[in-house]
Amino acid sequence: MKTIQKIAWFAALVPVLFACDNYEMPPIIDQTGAALLDPAAGSSLVLNGDDPEALISFSVTAADFGMQGEVTYYLEMDIAGANFANAKELGFSKSNIIEVSTEKLNDELVAKGLPLEVASDVEFRVKATITQPLSPIYGETTTLSVTPYDSFVEFPLLYVPGDYQGWNPGNLNTTLKSVNFNKTFTGFVHVLGGSGEFKFTEEPDWVDGKNYGDTGADGKLDNQSDASNIKVTKFGTYEVTVDLESKTYTMSDPKLWGIIGDATEKGWDSETAMNFNKDLNVLTITTDLKVGEMKFRANQSWDFNLGPKDGVLVNGGDNIKIEAAGNYTITLDFKNPGEVSYTMTKN
Repeated sequence: MKTIQKIAWFAALVPVLFACDNYEMPPIIDQTGAALLDPAAGSSLVLNGDDPEALISFSVTAADFGMQGEVTYYLEMDIAGANFANAKELGFSKSNIIEVSTEKLNDELVAKGLPLEVASDVEFRVKATITQPLSPIYGETTTLSVTPYDSFVEFPLLYVPGDYQGWNPGNLNTTLKSVNFNKTFTGFVHVLGGSGEFKFTEEPDWVDGKNYGDTGADGKLDNQSDASNIKVTKFGTYEVTVDLESKTYTMSDPKLWGIIGDATEKGWDSETAMNFNKDLNVLTITTDLKVGEMKFRANQSWDFNLGPKDGVLVNGGDNIKIEAAGNYTITLDFKNPGEVSYTMTKN
């Protein structure tokens, strides 16, 4: 009986096996993505800050999906070599001309951290979609040399009221910024006094459902009105990242910044601590300096030292020369994303 069953199953399979030989694969439809036509690859764009509302026209070639439908073209941009890992959409159109305001392009370049008034290679590509159940197609990458202008970029803000600054959510300086215009905010919080407690708020006020604490101190944000304040155990300057999408936050180890050098009170042996100006959200010190050199250092360690290099403060940068003895007011400012600056005024 078992043998008969096996033969019967084999007989049933034979037509299927032969049918597979005659099966035809569905035809492959050739598709061609759209590419940037003008400005042409390798050309230069110098953005004009005097007319930020001026429109820049980008011409693109037609995409071919292999079937009829309404096509929409999207112009995307990213810094050279990033493989569009964090591509920014500049504009879209149903025609072959995509218009982008000068200000929009400039803001995105600044948010990417490109140097101002300096030409940098920027990559562009065109994404095309169609009113058919088909995936988007992308054209070839085009590289242009683009020079952004210096401008004030209004990044989205997350406010950080706390005991260190008088529990004032309306302080526009004690904030974190979303440099990618998304739900992630980064910046520095100088918790150098008080109880060490603070919260995050989405508005410059105490709005229910839009302020966050951390009940349980587990790194997860809670927005109930009775959520516990976030509290540090050591004073210092913290680098903070808040992800409002996942409702989480992270904080670096604290750093206590000061000035050091043979121009300072303690020489090169130890730092003279800086104070916190809660209104301006800067570290500051007013002190007598001698002729000599100094720089900024934290935590009594040369792992964290700031000096100028090509006009900006960088870790391990040059010493700052003091050419005239006197009383000086010095500030150290961490407010701008990705940039630390300082001022020095002789009183």
